[in-house]
Amino acid sequence: MASLNLTVLSKFSKLAPLVTKNLIRPAAQTRVIPAAGLGGLRRYSNEEAPKKDEELSENEKKLTTEIEGLKKETESLNEKVKQLDDKYKRALADGENLRQRLTKQIEDAKLFGIQGFCKDLLEVADILGHATEAVPKEEISDKNPHLKNLYEGLTMTKAQLNQVFKRHGLETVNPLNEKFNPNLHEALFQQV
Repeated sequence: MASLNLTVLSKFSKLAPLVTKNLIRPAAQTRVIPAAGLGGLRRYSNEEAPKKDEELSENEKKLTTEIEGLKKETESLNEKVKQLDDKYKRALADGENLRQRLTKQIEDAKLFGIQGFCKDLLEVADILGHATEAVPKEEISDKNPHLKNLYEGLTMTKAQLNQVFKRHGLETVNPLNEKFNPNLHEALFQQV
């Protein structure tokens, strides 16, 4: 047994002086060196160690390749998260821009729709003005009650229409005997 221990331990040069010293001592002085005292070395053959080293190296290779694969997958997933986050933020911004643009278009449509309607009503107001001017003042009397009622109806309609225009910011401008102002007046001609 001592020779087996000697051959196993003699392979390790650091422990060789300890082994030879212990073997030369008399039996009374011999002491047992625990496994921990050998620096964690095994007391049996080294034949199994290379297999375990090979297994460990194969396992280590497998684990390192798996770890590398997981790192690559993590990096790709992180990149995908960044891309999706960017797309999400852009979609939110596009949605907000679209909402603001549509709100402005709706307001503009209301404003321009009212403007077109008001322009059309201005023609009606002009026609009402011409109709009331066409009635001779001397004919409006109690002799012609139908004409008088018609004239009063036209003037009330014209007055009501002017009130509606004022409520919406349209005022009557009388450009007669005024110098042409392009900010207020529009150059028109009328055939008589």
